[in-house]
Amino acid sequence: MTQAYILTLSCPDRPGIVHAVSGFLLKRGGNIEEAAQYNDRGTGLFFMRVRFACDQLTNGDLSEQLKFFAKPFGMTWQLHAGDQPVRTVILVSKEGHCLNDLLFRVKSGLLPLDVRAIVSNHREFYQLAASYNIPFHHIPVTAVTKEQAEARQLEVIEGEGAELVVLARYMQILSTDMCRRLAGRAINIHHSFLPSFKGAKPYYQAHERGVKLIGATAHYVTADLDEGPIIEQDVARVDHGHTVDTLTAMGRDTESQVLARAVKWHSERRVLINGHKTVVFR
Repeated sequence: MTQAYILTLSCPDRPGIVHAVSGFLLKRGGNIEEAAQYNDRGTGLFFMRVRFACDQLTNGDLSEQLKFFAKPFGMTWQLHAGDQPVRTVILVSKEGHCLNDLLFRVKSGLLPLDVRAIVSNHREFYQLAASYNIPFHHIPVTAVTKEQAEARQLEVIEGEGAELVVLARYMQILSTDMCRRLAGRAINIHHSFLPSFKGAKPYYQAHERGVKLIGATAHYVTADLDEGPIIEQDVARVDHGHTVDTLTAMGRDTESQVLARAVKWHSERRVLINGHKTVVFR
């Protein structure tokens, strides 16, 4: 039976990598359906994503053979089933626009996710979770209970075998240890006023200053608050006639769209981390 796979890799650049990868797959009955590559001249690194079909070898067989193939190139690589939804846990607080948008897209077949659980430090969205038949975990967080709360969150994440954690307007700062545990598999969304308008009610602050652009940024979570590798950004133009409510509504729409795109590209294995940046094969 023919299976679809996605191979992503990075290594020091040198002539013949594309030829070698293509030849490796050809010899094993692989039919390349989609391929993209990028050479970062600043770092000398090469990045590649290949989607291919194969009916001769299993994932395990391919992985074993890739270990030997990749070693002379110094490759870092990952092999994934091409059509398998990504097991996901979503974290949320009191603002539900991103959560609602993600769940609708999953239900509509627009996002290849298997949402295993929703975790929140508030109870607001347990009915929304129930309407999608998704387990809801209410885990309150205070300064005193933060360590225990994060331990419980990790129990849920690991218990569900989550490959991806989405912070859909989750308004708690993750500890350094939590960020380390979730490195490369946790995506956050925030408004793009940072660092100008930190704290509560950023759209009120922006309205007071008369901003002309509002936007959103989706990035991987790191211990450096809101400074992880950026996956996607977008902006919307505003003017003096927009009210605070209008700015807020436009901002939430932008946040939802930017997060959805970032999650989609990640779940399709289109995002490769390149130091403090990303390579996105859209």
